[in-house]
Amino acid sequence: MPTAASPIDYHQLFRALPDNFLLIGPDADATILDNTDSHVAASLTPREQAVGKPFFEAYPATDAESARIIRESHEHVRRHLAPHTMPLIRYDLAHTAGQGDLQELYWEATHFPVLDAEGRLAYILQRTHDVTERHHAERRAAEAQRALNETQNRMRFVLDSLPILVWTARPDGMRDYFNPRWLEFTGRPPEAGLGDGWREEIHPDDCAKLDQAWQQASATGQAYQVEYRLRRHDGQYRWLLMRALPRHDEHGQLTMWIGAGTDIHDQKLLVQELLEANEQQAALSDQAYLAQAEAQRQRETLYNLFMEAPALISIARGPEHRHEFVNTLYQQLFPGRELLGRTVAEVVPEAESQGFIALLDHVYQTGEPYYGSEVVFRITDPETGQSREQFFNITYQPLRETGRIVGISHFAYNVTELVLARQALENPGFDA
Repeated sequence: MPTAASPIDYHQLFRALPDNFLLIGPDADATILDNTDSHVAASLTPREQAVGKPFFEAYPATDAESARIIRESHEHVRRHLAPHTMPLIRYDLAHTAGQGDLQELYWEATHFPVLDAEGRLAYILQRTHDVTERHHAERRAAEAQRALNETQNRMRFVLDSLPILVWTARPDGMRDYFNPRWLEFTGRPPEAGLGDGWREEIHPDDCAKLDQAWQQASATGQAYQVEYRLRRHDGQYRWLLMRALPRHDEHGQLTMWIGAGTDIHDQKLLVQELLEANEQQAALSDQAYLAQAEAQRQRETLYNLFMEAPALISIARGPEHRHEFVNTLYQQLFPGRELLGRTVAEVVPEAESQGFIALLDHVYQTGEPYYGSEVVFRITDPETGQSREQFFNITYQPLRETGRIVGISHFAYNVTELVLARQALENPGFDA
C-alpha cells in the first residue's frame, strides 16, 4: 500500500478500475494501448493479444455494419472532441463455462476524448456495458405489446362488425365507446354520447326505469337488463332490449361495463297488438314474450366482450365459410357438433339443402348484406334424423379487411315463440 510520500502507480490503478475500459490511440487505426482487467475478462481476449494492435485486428467486427458504427463513433470523437455513445451492437463471445457455442451478447459503448495540455486529442477511452438482459427484456416487452395491440385490434374489429348496438362504460357508468351500429342508429357523432350524453336520446318516460335497473346493477356488481326506447336518427323512438355485464380484474375490482342492445320494437308492438285484439289470449302472448325475455336474460353476455351477446352470432371466414367464431347461443343451436374450424357445409348440412349456403355465397361474392325476417330453418338431429322448425330474424353482413371481403358475420334473433304465439292467436285451432 503506497504511503503519502510514495508515488501512485496510475497504470496499475487504471487496470484495476471496476469497469470495462479500453484505451485507444488517436490514430486512424485506433491502436489499442491498454485495457482494464474487467475488459479483459469480458472480452475473453488476453491483454498481450490486443495491446499494440489496430482495433479491428484485436477485436474483429461481427459484420460490416457493426464496423461502420464503431468507426463513425471513433471519428466523431476525433472531429468534435466530444463523447459519443454508439447504437446498440451485437458482439457474441464464447461461454465462460467453456461451451462450444457462442453466447449472444449485446453491448452499449461510449467513446470519451482524453485531451493533452494543449487541448489536442491524446487518447480515446472506450467504456462498454453488457446490456444483453436489458435488450432481451425490452424485446420481450415490445413483443408482448404487439400481441396485446393485435388482440385489442381484433376485438375492436369484431365489435365494430357486430350488427347489434354495443357500448362500453367506465366503472361509474360513464360511456366511453359506441360501435358503428349504435352511431348509425342514433345518427350522432361519437363524442355526443360520451359520458352521460347518450341519455339525451332516451324516451323521458323510460328514464326512471332505466335508472332503477342501473342502480341495482351497480350496487350489486351484477348484470342488468332493461327495455327502453331510444330515439333513432329519424326521430322515431324504438324499443331496445339492453343487457350489460360488468368486467372485474383478478382482484375482483370492477374495471368496465360492456352492453349490447337489440331492436325489439316490431316484436313488442306485435305482442301489444295481439293482446289488444284478443284479451282471452293475453296470458299466452305474455308468456311468449316473457319467455323470450327470459331467454335473453339467461344468456351470459360477451365472452371477451361479446361471446355471450343476446343473439346468435358467428363469423365465417373465406369463400368456403369456415367458422372462425361462434357464440354460446349459436353453438347451442347445434348440440354435439364441433363448429369451430369447420365449414358451414361440413357441420350444418341442412343449411345447404335449405338455400342458406347460396345466401352466404351471394353475400361473399357481391358484398350485399342479407336481411331476413321470421326465416324458417329446419334443424335435423344427426342421430335420430328428426327435424324441428325454428324462426329467425337473420342478418348476413360482409366482413372486410383493408377493403377486401374476407368473411361473413351472421347475426340471428330467435323469434320462434313469438311466431308460434301469433299463429296461435290468429288461428285458434292452430296446434303450436
